Amino acid sequence: MKNIDSITHIKGESVYLDDLPLLQGTLFAAAFGSPVAHGHITALHLEEAEALPGVVKIFTSRDITGDNQIGGIVPDEQLLADSEVHFCGMPIALVVAETEEAARAAVRLVRADIDPLPVITNPREAKAKGELIVPPRTFKLGDTAGAWQQCAHVFEGTADTNGQEHLYIETQGAYALPSEGGGLKIYSSTQAPTAVQRCLSRVLGVPMHLLDVEVGRLGGGFGGKEDQANTWAALCALAAYVLKKPVKYSLHRAEDMVMTGKRHPYSSDYKVGLDKDLNIIAWEVEFYQNAGAAADLSPAVLERTLFHCTNSYFVPNVTATAYSCRTHLPPNTAFRGFGGPQGMFVIESAIAHAAEALGIDAAVIQEKNLNKTGDEFPYGQIAESEARACWKKAEEIYAIGDLRKEVEAFNSSNRQYKKGLSFMPICFGISFTKTFMNHARALVHVYTDGSVGITTGAVEMGQGVNTKILQVAAEVFALPPEKIKIQSTSTFRIANTSPSAASATADLNGKATLLACTALLERLKKVAAEELGVEPGAVAVKDGQVWADGQPTSLDWPKLVMAAFVRRVSLSEHAHYATPEIHFDASKEKGHPFAYHVYGTAITTVTVDCLRGTYTIDAVRVVHDFGASMNPVIDRGQIEGGIVQGVGWMTLEEVVYDEAGRLRSNALSTYKVPDIYSAPKAIAVDFLQTDADNLAVFRSKAVGEPPLMYGIGAYFALRNALRAFRPGAVVPFSAPMTPEKVLLALYPQKGFLQPHEQTTDHLAIHS
Repeated sequence: MKNIDSITHIKGESVYLDDLPLLQGTLFAAAFGSPVAHGHITALHLEEAEALPGVVKIFTSRDITGDNQIGGIVPDEQLLADSEVHFCGMPIALVVAETEEAARAAVRLVRADIDPLPVITNPREAKAKGELIVPPRTFKLGDTAGAWQQCAHVFEGTADTNGQEHLYIETQGAYALPSEGGGLKIYSSTQAPTAVQRCLSRVLGVPMHLLDVEVGRLGGGFGGKEDQANTWAALCALAAYVLKKPVKYSLHRAEDMVMTGKRHPYSSDYKVGLDKDLNIIAWEVEFYQNAGAAADLSPAVLERTLFHCTNSYFVPNVTATAYSCRTHLPPNTAFRGFGGPQGMFVIESAIAHAAEALGIDAAVIQEKNLNKTGDEFPYGQIAESEARACWKKAEEIYAIGDLRKEVEAFNSSNRQYKKGLSFMPICFGISFTKTFMNHARALVHVYTDGSVGITTGAVEMGQGVNTKILQVAAEVFALPPEKIKIQSTSTFRIANTSPSAASATADLNGKATLLACTALLERLKKVAAEELGVEPGAVAVKDGQVWADGQPTSLDWPKLVMAAFVRRVSLSEHAHYATPEIHFDASKEKGHPFAYHVYGTAITTVTVDCLRGTYTIDAVRVVHDFGASMNPVIDRGQIEGGIVQGVGWMTLEEVVYDEAGRLRSNALSTYKVPDIYSAPKAIAVDFLQTDADNLAVFRSKAVGEPPLMYGIGAYFALRNALRAFRPGAVVPFSAPMTPEKVLLALYPQKGFLQPHEQTTDHLAIHS
């Protein structure tokens, strides 16, 4: 089944926030953000901006009708700064005007006097100064202190990963409309309608039942709209609530990049111990997370880093500690993988470190230590593993022996260009790590003409969740897809939703839809049995026709629905699903937090131009644990997109802040994302289909976040290519591996190689 949005996407008819028709009298907002990263506000000059024609009102913290607080996990973030600013771009004032042009022109006339305070941008500095968002957390398994004496090899080092800009096509935005009785309807570009509703209730000082947050679809989210959409919805809602007029604000790209948080940068210290047989016996790691100026979702992201600190490997002795460090950058937030990739990169770096020191291929250590069913994760859950199955199948179907020979032959016959190859196994847990968030609801209506309308808490943002939910209903009711419509997400129709995140959206909302549709079908079968004079167990619905005792009858789906209506049988069902079995005790850091794990293995090959520092990603070949995929077309697309996004994080995408906390990579001219030339030349995806039972909807495992981690393999393939050119090269474990870093690693004694500075290697290339 194709993605049900394909046709409207191709025709340009899909409706996003900026496509909504505007009501007469709509006003437009624009925020004035702090020009400095940290300081005391001594004066705010609004007079010139207020005098500009078209300006209706400029809001400051004094105009907030409820609490000036938008922090969710930790209440540490103001909507509008009142006395102190904590990052460049922190909103201080909101201009509301009759036109968007007037609002933006007025913002340029606002001035703030700010006495500067010290600026921290490095998480290690923040930790040293005691600037922590929450207390540190530690996961333990076995006894690392006593395990080192069993180790024949011990290695220590540091690994760093940078941030990543979400760069969703549709920027942040909201449109708020007053409704009677003091309520508001808010169209928000958010992954979390209930989070927006809850935030607005607090900021405005009104109950949640007066606030209807509706989402049709998003033009991308990747986690960036899970929590940070609250700011822009709250600003629009505040203005609409006070002025009693509709208010809209869609951020320009430059605003979005400067004023919103990104993937968390991490700096980490590791110590790994292996026995003489290359089994990893002990693993110690400390993570320093750059949370930015406020908590946002950082504590939850930090937790998932700990959950994934051993990736696909079984290590009997683990001590992993993580610090969420407060700096003066925009609050960093959820991003596809949600802290898991940062944790995985560190253990992969440690394995590469050990392999290079021992003079062996890292794949030898990786394969040796893959977990198996029955092994224990550091957080107490017992693995049901497909790690070795994915690895073995990847070796077989992609002919790893031939690939290695090709790389060796190429490298032996080329001086300037070198190839590198790497393996990247993954293991990613599926569920929100906060157990209480793992639930969903579905509202299903069967109308008297036989058509079906479905509302869930799922937000469609390009991942195809609406298609999968429609498939569930079509399967249960045995109806063609055109008979079923997935409605927009609304907090008035489905309340108290969890965000569309954690790769759990299709599972949770699909299971709720399955429950609702099944209940309706059983109800309708009873009606059919009465109409046909048979037992309910003898009734089945196939292709829109009612069957009894294995034979088709004269009763079709529309007639059955009308018969139920005439009998006053309910044609609506509201179902609730909560993931069973999962639990986690944070006081002990032990439990069974995940419904299941997704496994996979990627083999990445690259070619590096060792004179210029440029490179190509030749191919990423994957065996992925899909369970039993219910939509291979959508799932393959998710795999491909995740790989490219992960490769971008590991190679080109470099977020740069200066020491004053100002974003320097603040436009698409200074922030590079993979285009068609820098994406992998080839992506091959093989489906590891398994019959094992799991808690996924129709046993079709989640595919949203896991594939991003395959991109980590690009970094290590590049590293292997560099060392093929210069075997003794010292290559810090610092991602992304930009072309500049390639040159610095290859020519460390020269820094960047100048045209007039010819080394022996340089001459050899030209000769």
